[in-house]
Amino acid sequence: MPIAYVLIEAQVGRIGELLKALREIEGVAEAYSVAGPYDVVVKVQAERFEQVAEVVTKRIHGLQGIANTLTLFAFE
Repeated sequence: MPIAYVLIEAQVGRIGELLKALREIEGVAEAYSVAGPYDVVVKVQAERFEQVAEVVTKRIHGLQGIANTLTLFAFE
């Protein structure tokens, strides 16, 4: 099952609402606030890589409160 991790830089003061919205997206397996250069890390799972890409590009990138993302596809 394809997996991607999405590292998100959130806009100031938007982490809580962003986490709530992320956790409601089908395909988002986990979402956490984290310390470091990124504010949120999201684990996305689907049946095919194309579905994972669709969740990231159409669902996650469309959310309010995201300043920047970095997507990492897992291979093993």
